[in-house]
Amino acid sequence: MTRSRLAVAIAALGVAALGACGSPSAPSPGSATDGAGQTVASCSKDGLKLVTPGKLTVGTDSPAYEPWFVDNDPSNGKGFESAVAYAIADKLGFPKDEVTWQVVPFNNAIAPAPKNFDFDVNQISISEQRRKAVDFSSGYYDVRQAVVTYKGSPIDGKTAIADLKGAALAAQVGTTSYTAIVDQIEPTQDPKVFDTNDLAVQALKNKQIDGVVVDVPTAFYMVAAQLDDGVIVGQLPMVGQPEQFGAVLDLHSPLTPCVTKAVDALRADGTLEKLQEQWLTNAGAPELK
Repeated sequence: MTRSRLAVAIAALGVAALGACGSPSAPSPGSATDGAGQTVASCSKDGLKLVTPGKLTVGTDSPAYEPWFVDNDPSNGKGFESAVAYAIADKLGFPKDEVTWQVVPFNNAIAPAPKNFDFDVNQISISEQRRKAVDFSSGYYDVRQAVVTYKGSPIDGKTAIADLKGAALAAQVGTTSYTAIVDQIEPTQDPKVFDTNDLAVQALKNKQIDGVVVDVPTAFYMVAAQLDDGVIVGQLPMVGQPEQFGAVLDLHSPLTPCVTKAVDALRADGTLEKLQEQWLTNAGAPELK
């Protein structure tokens, strides 16, 4: 997804290699390396090239939607992406009072133009097409599929995939959401197919179907903005290579390997998983068993 409302092609994850410097066999302390083991940048705080010296500038759009942000205030540290941004900042050596936020419309973030931020977090999917215009960190969120319904529906409150097999489910044509219905839920009746998610939402409002399967960001948007009585039944297990959100940086930014190093460390030490549990799962998207 681009934000929660835009569909994009799933692409292989990777960070563009930047020009090497230093010895490939003995990286300097605080440096990051590319895929070939070449030292590409110093990640010591004093060595970072920033938009504003001494401050880490993070971009995102406005309004900033829940559960990615809370109260449309990225600076409060609440919401998944706000929390992730501050966690990245901490890994780079910046306390909260040295982080500033910049309003950046979605299209500006991925446009091939100089940036007024050091990195941007805005539910932006990593894709090879976008890599032609901007850099990405490694992925900080693996996008999963979710089932959306309405309060009081036949599947409202269900906790297991097996409980969904008899439901009338739908998805947008040609999407991974449709594949998830067929391959993971294996319903007893053929899923309905719609040209757009908006049409599927209308069918759900009319109670012509029991549920719609979409990616988790879109599920949150549907519940918050499109359905008066919408609920997320739950998330389906991850299958295959996931679509991922990554931090966006200026093309060939010397900061890219350092942000990637920070994201990788947050994944390795379990921080990303904990933040996802806190801000996404507990926000109303439980795991389906």
